[in-house]
Amino acid sequence: MKTKSMIFAAAFATLAGVTSAAAEAEKTMVISSWLPPSHIMNEIVWPEFISRIEEATDGRVSGKVEYQLAAPPSQADLVEDGGADAAWIFHGYNPGRFVTTKLIEIPGLEGDSAAASAAHWRAHEQILGAAGEHEGVVPVAMMVHAPGMLHLSQEVASLDEVAGLKIRSGGGVMGDVLAGLEMAGVQVAAPKVYETVANGVADGTFFPGDTIAILRLTEVLPFTYRVPGGFYRGSFSIIMSEEFLDSVSEEDAAAIRAALGEDFSAFAGGAWDEGNERGIAAQMETGQVIDLEGDAAAKFEALVPQIQQSVLEEVSAKNVDAEAALTVIRETMAEYSSN
Repeated sequence: MKTKSMIFAAAFATLAGVTSAAAEAEKTMVISSWLPPSHIMNEIVWPEFISRIEEATDGRVSGKVEYQLAAPPSQADLVEDGGADAAWIFHGYNPGRFVTTKLIEIPGLEGDSAAASAAHWRAHEQILGAAGEHEGVVPVAMMVHAPGMLHLSQEVASLDEVAGLKIRSGGGVMGDVLAGLEMAGVQVAAPKVYETVANGVADGTFFPGDTIAILRLTEVLPFTYRVPGGFYRGSFSIIMSEEFLDSVSEEDAAAIRAALGEDFSAFAGGAWDEGNERGIAAQMETGQVIDLEGDAAAKFEALVPQIQQSVLEEVSAKNVDAEAALTVIRETMAEYSSN
């Protein structure tokens, strides 16, 4: 595990290099990002993304990150409509549009986020992509964040006490867990959570560690609750514009795709794991991180098989083999975890 100072130093060096290269490239893609510059996506993942593309194209293609180009739920439309050349999207923000991506989010999958992200990509490439949910954009990587935790403004002894609490939800399996625990959902994108909680509109949120630290949520949500394996995993994809890929040579377009895919997906998942540890450490400085097990987590544990079955049925309804895709996910995660 890299120390925080090592992460910062490596990210700064990479960012300085890609900024210089972008000024000399023949094509510079506009990359849309929607969380602060200090978030691991902007600190670690995007610099590596740009570096790999520059290396693969011998510097002919580069990129620059821009912020606040569109709201988080609108990132796919932004890229499809030509407002940006690349972006990262959280699938849960677009309920109904992305269904097969819920499969990687189910609780009970064993492995870290690097393994899960690689599995996400492989299942998409082999089976789930046939559903056509990313039509209009080009997925070049898939990823998940670290296992989701529940962050509350008040202390509880067990999950039997959370019924009725108002919890921010971003959709996907997170929403299924929230409903199963009988909590009331508050729909709001990540950047608005601090304000929502501070104003008393919500009592808490589900998030991985990195996000609560970056959004300063430790100030208003001092109690973090974990269950073995996490409540869920949040599903993302990194997408590029079809038009942008068509605007570069066939050789460069093929090189860009080859430089990303499964390997880059695993890299991005690993970055989320690093960020998660940083966030947990930040919470422990001023608040509490509480592990719920046994009777305290029994209500959630009873939900796990129900959620798994429900998601399998939803994904199967998209005319893809959900059981086969889940097998690919489990086998890929086991493969990566054994390396």
